[in-house]
Amino acid sequence: MGKSKGFIGAIALAVIIIIGLIIGFSCAKKVPAGYVGIVYAMDGGVSDDVLTQGWHFVAPTKQVTLYSVGIEQSYLTSGSNGDSKDDDSFEVPSSDGKGLKVDLTFTYRYDADRVTQLFTRFKGQSGKEVRDSFIKPNIISWTKEVTAKYPVTEILGDERANLNIAVSEYIKEKFDKYGIIVENVSLIDIDADDETRASVQRKVNAQQELELAQIEQKTANVQAQKDKEVAIVKAEQDKETAEINAEQQRIKAQGEADAIQIEAEAQAEANKKIAESLTPELIESNKIAKWNGEVPTVSGTGATIVDVGNLTSPEEE
Repeated sequence: MGKSKGFIGAIALAVIIIIGLIIGFSCAKKVPAGYVGIVYAMDGGVSDDVLTQGWHFVAPTKQVTLYSVGIEQSYLTSGSNGDSKDDDSFEVPSSDGKGLKVDLTFTYRYDADRVTQLFTRFKGQSGKEVRDSFIKPNIISWTKEVTAKYPVTEILGDERANLNIAVSEYIKEKFDKYGIIVENVSLIDIDADDETRASVQRKVNAQQELELAQIEQKTANVQAQKDKEVAIVKAEQDKETAEINAEQQRIKAQGEADAIQIEAEAQAEANKKIAESLTPELIESNKIAKWNGEVPTVSGTGATIVDVGNLTSPEEE
């Protein structure tokens, strides 16, 4: 009998241990890395204590809701490679009334300091439920508000990067007050109908032709300016050359004139000295020195002609 009671007691203890283990495992909650847990009790509401990553013991009467505080990637695309198997792509308007189909991706996280308020605001929804029921629909709506300010040529053209920046900043500001931090939004694919694409291509071609014409005009203006500067430099050089040549001619002429004047002055001085040296006595002496001793001959009829022969005065010599 004693053995029977002991066996029953052992079984009862084993059952108690098993039940305790089951309860223990059921009360152990794991918060994965990059997440926090909000504890909610039916009799006490939301706990102020936010569970961080790791294992935690939580009473069976309490629930833990997880929110990602690490970066999460999400998609609104037509493909099935994202977090939805459905076609989540959507249409956005442009400022000129054209509709464009877009695929979009975004990264987000929940603010760890405000997840308690977020839990209350969204009535206990999990992070994934908030993403699907609140974040995605509003991203679609607010993206449309931004694209509606851009013409289709800019959305499909060179303004794509600036459009992504504008969408990211606008959506980030909109979500911040909810404790949801959107890090980045990117329009990864934008599609238009054939007519719109052809129209955009025509505008792009016209713009490129205009830019090419402007470039050619600028090039022509630059070349004309260069030619003008070259002509001005050449004119200045020609002027300097002419001035140098003229100065050289003036110096040469002045030199020749000075030489002539010096020569004339020297000749005049010589003549003056000669004239001063010719006295009457000297002239008479020269005549006598020149006379050959012959008497002048006279011939002719009706008149007397005197032939002085070779007799010349010193002045004629």
